Amino acid sequence: MKTREMAFGKSSASAGSENPSVVQGQLESDLEANIKRIRSELGSSPDLIVRQFKLRTGRGLPVAAIYLDTITDKELVNDFVMRSLMSPFLPEVPEESSSPEAAFRYICDNALAVGQIEIIDNWTSMLLELLTGKTILLVNGWNQCVCGNTIGGETRAVSEASTQVVIRGPKDSFSESIATNIALVRRRIRSPKFGFEAIKIGTVTQTSVAMLYIDGIVKEDIKNEVRKRLNKINTDAILESGYIEEFIEDNWNSPFPTVFNTERPDAIAANLLEGRIAILVDGTPFALVVPTVLSQFFTAAEDYYQRYDIGSFIRLLRYMAFIISLFGPAVYIALTTFHQEMLPTTLLINLSGAREGVPFPALVEAFAMEISFEILREAGIRMPRAVGQAVSIVGALVLGEAAVQAGIVSPIMVIVVAITAIANFSIPAYNLAITARMLRFLFMIAAGILGFYGMMLGMIMLVAHMNSLRSFGVSFFSPLVPLKFKQMKDVFVRLPHWSIRERPDDTAVDKVRVGPGQKPQ
Repeated sequence: MKTREMAFGKSSASAGSENPSVVQGQLESDLEANIKRIRSELGSSPDLIVRQFKLRTGRGLPVAAIYLDTITDKELVNDFVMRSLMSPFLPEVPEESSSPEAAFRYICDNALAVGQIEIIDNWTSMLLELLTGKTILLVNGWNQCVCGNTIGGETRAVSEASTQVVIRGPKDSFSESIATNIALVRRRIRSPKFGFEAIKIGTVTQTSVAMLYIDGIVKEDIKNEVRKRLNKINTDAILESGYIEEFIEDNWNSPFPTVFNTERPDAIAANLLEGRIAILVDGTPFALVVPTVLSQFFTAAEDYYQRYDIGSFIRLLRYMAFIISLFGPAVYIALTTFHQEMLPTTLLINLSGAREGVPFPALVEAFAMEISFEILREAGIRMPRAVGQAVSIVGALVLGEAAVQAGIVSPIMVIVVAITAIANFSIPAYNLAITARMLRFLFMIAAGILGFYGMMLGMIMLVAHMNSLRSFGVSFFSPLVPLKFKQMKDVFVRLPHWSIRERPDDTAVDKVRVGPGQKPQ
């Protein structure tokens, strides 16, 4: 693995001078002055622990261990820091090494059992490490401190994915700890070429962000472009990966997402193996993947764990569900308002009978039902989990039945809205499903004004817009635009693994995925 610290301009720790809450300057030699300044900078925070003791030297050199109780592993502090320094079995510092500098070197080389330490000599870095959850050791008479990795605190354990559930496949998902998330990806990619660059973004939050990739597979220009866009971020806070997404996306005014997000480590590993870059943000279980193409949003991790024929069938169903979700109500409005001659006579008579007595045109009827269902869906999500699902289901049934009985809407409209909603739930990517829900209203308006002609005009504009989208230099329609037959083995259908021999040439340098002669005989 390759771990690198990136120079992040105004958003990095080195740019703290623009934030008055971040202090610069060298540490002082006087221990009490340093402790007093730390207390002052942290506002005498109740969880700030300052443990002072004397090192076993001829003159008892004062030493202080400083950490934040709420974000530190207290057992690690006690066992590998405090107990190591205060153990009666620890040899005394030699008399010739009893000066503050020699004692400091002795602590670094012989007295600390913690795995990772770092020597710091400035206030900016020291305060950032302290606020991260590390333990700081200060020696009286020396203007440097040693920082031990004791990050801890309460975090959510690795659990099953809640938004991208699979029947067959790994059940683990990302948590809010970036270290845990990197470990989950590392377990799947045991290669020395796997690397990540760790950075901090946000002048106030100083959020840890990691950019993951595989050297030798990812294109250097894509890696440089991602690094460049992250470099430009200058904000006070990054609280979730959605913040990063809005700063780095190509088309901020498009309803279509050009950055893919997932909470599954296996999905991240699969995208890294195709030459893409993953961005992990501390404090959220959702990781970002760039560059992004449209076909990624119709792909589920389970497609690659089931047989290729099953995966292909389910994927085609998702594409069909997206079309129904986008155009379902609009087609009904166009047929009943402008193009009745396209319906069989028997069906037309049934539709006319069902709509008899409905006082509103089909467009108003569809808008009322769609908005009502969207409100019910949002209410079911935001309400407590114990009652949310029951309220949404009962509300939909009662509201639909009451509306039909009152003669406000027709039974056919209730069926159309229900089928559209179910189709929308079949889309694996939640953000693309929301896009379909928003665009659905525009197509309903176009169908209510011009019928199928309005729908066709809207489709032409939609396809033209999607064709203009780029994600870090890669066409959003790739490999359809530009057309690449060899790379269409995993777009609408998923062919067997042994037949998908090449990686996408838009993102990967090393295009060989599967060696020759792998077809079963």
